[in-house]
Amino acid sequence: MKIGDIELKWLGHSGFLLKNSKTIYIDPYNIKEGSEKADIILITHSHYDHCSMADINKILKEGTKVLVPADCQSNFTKFKIPINITIVEPNQQIVLNDIKILTFPAYNIDKPFHSKDEGWVGYLLKMKDVLIYHAGDTDKIPEMQKLTGYSKEKLIALLPIGGRFTMTSEEAVEAAKIIKPHLAVPMHYGSVSGTTGDAKEFLVLCKQEGINAIALEKD
Repeated sequence: MKIGDIELKWLGHSGFLLKNSKTIYIDPYNIKEGSEKADIILITHSHYDHCSMADINKILKEGTKVLVPADCQSNFTKFKIPINITIVEPNQQIVLNDIKILTFPAYNIDKPFHSKDEGWVGYLLKMKDVLIYHAGDTDKIPEMQKLTGYSKEKLIALLPIGGRFTMTSEEAVEAAKIIKPHLAVPMHYGSVSGTTGDAKEFLVLCKQEGINAIALEKD
């Protein structure tokens, strides 16, 4: 899918590839062999389906910039390729050339899987006039209110809908109502948790609420 001059591809589960002048991966998991090498990799948290070292190894090259929460750092010292690691926590701003990256909290409200104390994140990437919000593994949280200030811009919200570990499709629609994105895209389904049925339900509920939404085909 093209958004402005940015190509956005869903890699399955919560993995995405963004391409403009840079090749950017977020939470690559079970990706193809021979995938394009990364300029930037963003990891939301340390769970195996988000910080998959086997998949990250497929796309590393010398000088790849990697943003990770602190509990992921030790895994990256095992790579022989020299890379540039930045440790992140919520509410930071990182500028990489012409890409501005803001880290958002990502946590569960009433589940034990993603504690707020872990300091895990979602990412908001600003590239020219396009904003991409990857929510990470999260419930609907109060901090999402901050995203309403971007509603007049071309904000694409990538929202987990699989339930159990994250929001359900219904909860993700409630989050989208707060965020007011230009476009909502479901993720975190089809493998570890959640089904294509959950994604279809998300699209139906979004339509009922007047929210523009699309489910991407897996690349």
